[in-house]
Amino acid sequence: MREGSLDAPTRHALDWHNPDFYDRAKIDAEMHRIFDICHGCRRCFNLCDSFPRLFDLIDASATGELDSVDPAAYRQVVDACTLCDMCFMTKCPYVPPHAFNVDFPHLMLRYRAADYREGSAPWTQRQLVETDRNGKLAGAVAPLANWATRTDNHVTRPAMEKLAGIDRGAALPKYHGRSFVRRATREAPEVNAAAPAHGRKAVLYATCFVNYNGPRIGEAMRAVLAKNGVTSEVAYPVCCGMPHLEQGDLARVAENAVQVATALGPYIDKGYDVVALIPSCALMLKFEWPLLLPEDAAIKRLARATFDTSEYIVDIAKKDGLAPGLRTLPGGITLHLACHARAQNMGQKATEMLRLLPDTDITVIERCSGHGGAWGVLKENFSAALKVGKPVARQAAKNDKAFVGSECPLAAAHILQGMSALNGEAKTPDEAFHPIELLARAYGLLPS
Repeated sequence: MREGSLDAPTRHALDWHNPDFYDRAKIDAEMHRIFDICHGCRRCFNLCDSFPRLFDLIDASATGELDSVDPAAYRQVVDACTLCDMCFMTKCPYVPPHAFNVDFPHLMLRYRAADYREGSAPWTQRQLVETDRNGKLAGAVAPLANWATRTDNHVTRPAMEKLAGIDRGAALPKYHGRSFVRRATREAPEVNAAAPAHGRKAVLYATCFVNYNGPRIGEAMRAVLAKNGVTSEVAYPVCCGMPHLEQGDLARVAENAVQVATALGPYIDKGYDVVALIPSCALMLKFEWPLLLPEDAAIKRLARATFDTSEYIVDIAKKDGLAPGLRTLPGGITLHLACHARAQNMGQKATEMLRLLPDTDITVIERCSGHGGAWGVLKENFSAALKVGKPVARQAAKNDKAFVGSECPLAAAHILQGMSALNGEAKTPDEAFHPIELLARAYGLLPS
């Protein structure tokens, strides 16, 4: 047997309809098998908080081996996993097709799926991931919702911490009264017929974050596409289900997948490319959904048609050429590569895209921000999230660029929080940007 492998990582479909998938004894046996491999390797010790917790449990045990660790303590390891996929994609030498068959994130997912089926997932956390419902309700009273979620609100944030388990210091996304879908319906940018890529068509899968919290990202993408001759439409049937995946609600994820694939199928029929505006959602469409529904032809077709935002712009640049007019962004950019962009195994597309800007200094940080979606805002996790992300915050502070950007908007805000927590060591920018916003700015399509 070879030590490690040079073969590309492959993933097996999730056997989530099989009752054995939820069998606690079989889950514990598989966790013991994989944890013992991790214990003997320890290559992932600095990726997230799961692995330090695992190794501390083993090192503090009676024998210093896994056999003396109570399986009930495995929950500590599961709770720290953010499903970032970095252990699987970048570190572990024993992922399939290696005979050891280690898929740590999907093992954590299996444990959570058993929790969810047993009804042990906390009620408050189940409500947090209802992004469509929450987005509609909060958007209807956006000024009030944004006031209530401010970290300096000493009335509402302590109450939220007590009732919902959200740490009072965690930055939360703002809401907008007009969703991206509503804006797109009323306002379509004029398409540049002289651009090299004229004739392309793309449907933007809005994602829950862009639709309710970050419409500027979607507007920037539409503006850049129009500048480059690409006709765009916007569709948002329902959330991709990533927040529900984190909870282990696999049936809900599959339900959403079918709904989105059904809605986007007619666009693919008409020759549209599909662009998911947030990396986590692109990962779901491209990789996670086909593993949940491997026999669904519509899911497979959608996966083949889907691009990440930066990936699509780079594809235009390489195949057609970009429209002229890009300008320098003075002061340079610190660019954080989101874990769920890296997990798509497509290369550093955001870096490639921003390097198209003339005479603009780009410094790249390729490490987890520590946020982990809904995981990072919970009271029991927020301090760990800041700890995991501290090297990123320190590097961003050291770079001292005019702009800080990340493909993941939640990671971007978390990095700024990390920079602010460096005890005066860092000058923290007022805001961070998605890379497509920086490209739009360089085109003069967004305010400087």
